[in-house]
Amino acid sequence: MSEHDVVIRGGLVVDGTGAPARVADVALRGSVVTEVGDVSGGARREIDAEGMLVTPGFVDMHTHYDGQATWDPHFSPSSGHGVTTVVMGNCGVGFAPCRPEHRDWLINVMEGVEDIPGAALHEGIQWDWESFPEYLDALQRRPHALDYATQVPHSAIRGYVMGAERSEQHDATPEEIAAMASLVGEAVDAGALGFSSSRTPLHKTAQGVLVAGTSAGMDELTAIAAVLASKGALFEIACDNDRIQEEVKWLDTMAREQGTSVLFNLSQTDPNPQGWTQALAVLEKAAADGVSLTGQVAGRSIGLCMCWRGTAHPFALHPSWQALATRPWSEQLSTLRDPSFRAKLLAETAPSVGPFESFITQTFARMFPMHAGFDYEPEPEESLAAISARTGVAVLELVYDALMERDGEGMIYFPLFNYASGSLDPLHTLHSHPNTRFGLADGGAHCGAICDAGMPTFMLTHWARDRRRGPRLGLEYVVKRQTKDTADVYGLLDRGVLAPGMRADVNVIDYENLKLGPARMAWDLPAGGRRLLQDATGYRFTIIGGEVVYVDGEHTGALPGALIRGPQARPA
Repeated sequence: MSEHDVVIRGGLVVDGTGAPARVADVALRGSVVTEVGDVSGGARREIDAEGMLVTPGFVDMHTHYDGQATWDPHFSPSSGHGVTTVVMGNCGVGFAPCRPEHRDWLINVMEGVEDIPGAALHEGIQWDWESFPEYLDALQRRPHALDYATQVPHSAIRGYVMGAERSEQHDATPEEIAAMASLVGEAVDAGALGFSSSRTPLHKTAQGVLVAGTSAGMDELTAIAAVLASKGALFEIACDNDRIQEEVKWLDTMAREQGTSVLFNLSQTDPNPQGWTQALAVLEKAAADGVSLTGQVAGRSIGLCMCWRGTAHPFALHPSWQALATRPWSEQLSTLRDPSFRAKLLAETAPSVGPFESFITQTFARMFPMHAGFDYEPEPEESLAAISARTGVAVLELVYDALMERDGEGMIYFPLFNYASGSLDPLHTLHSHPNTRFGLADGGAHCGAICDAGMPTFMLTHWARDRRRGPRLGLEYVVKRQTKDTADVYGLLDRGVLAPGMRADVNVIDYENLKLGPARMAWDLPAGGRRLLQDATGYRFTIIGGEVVYVDGEHTGALPGALIRGPQARPA
């Protein structure tokens, strides 16, 4: 009998603690790491990792696979980027608890907030729960490749207690607040890692209504926070980043008074380009006082991938496009190739429907054609506005031509958040701060507009290896940011580090050749639903719970993933 199940030999081990990289072997037995160093003895399977990077599996703490988890065992596309554990139920949206008569309503909420096709959710979700504990049981009955955990969402809790319409429009009564707090406690007892909510005006249902809980009173939020504090669970929230310096103050007060651990999104926005710096000052004071207040920071600009078949592009509001938008793609493409239609579309003026919509459809200085090898930190002179100024070609003509590349599959990148300064320098500062953590990759969400689930790969390639416009981050630091640090946020102390006794989640990476592929639109969701995808090459082996699950991006058939119920103790 072999002494080990798997030995990964001779790789450059970056163990997740931030310690210097070293050449070492990693031995696994069952679902845990048994040795890191000079490993002797045989193994059922040996992996030659000479010249490779060996890291813990990545822990992605901000995903939206709440519905997809019922039909997709792989949590794709996150599984293609070295992710071995996902946390879902973020931003206050999800599907439990849910009365049968509210299923369509919760799908409407998710479709609007996270841009997940409603038809895909209607066809794909296999409803066999009502309560949150029943939802966890339903997930656990299904096989999965990755480990996964979830939080209980505010919108679902509110809808369950108050009804769909009242939950969106009215304040909760004291009795309703008590009922919500009780349901949150029930969910945490069943295994939820925390509770999530949203205060951003960007989060609206498919009917254009602010998601339930957006305007909830402080009495409601503090009652829920008190329950979370009593059970050691997290309060996660999507803040209004245009008012982040005000938002963080009440979050700080709640964390201090209730003793709750609070995690909030922290990004730079154009209307409030310096708000994040003021939020950091509050974080520093909280940390000095022993208050658990943490900012969640994206790996890159949260950017729109504009294309004809996506949700957003500069012609999306033009009357001629509106008339064409619902037609089959073959008819759309034929029409788009017609010079007369091109001239007609270019001559039109889009109606004004709001400042946000105008900003993303008319700010040409923030639009960058996505060619092969696209750099997600583009120079200002690469924008379509700058190209127009240099060449004298009207900017909308350049937009049209960029979208028509690759037979109408061309894309334009619009860095929405974290790019008001024209570079990713603010993110370098944020990622260097001890009171922030890496997240917001949004795996499973924003299917027609944003393709950021590849952020774990971007962290390794851009920040640790390739960045040319400013300082980089150390490889060991970047690995720690998305392994130990993200696991620890939710109390998952059994993973994120390659050390004896820790969970055997491992990536073996051809780091020199690791790269992101181009963003592309796929139609592989249930009911033929669309989603933006971005592949990666360079992940040689991804091991989950001691089993080799992916080899060069291909699934081996192993499905060792498990539902994580509640915080996990650090092994002795």
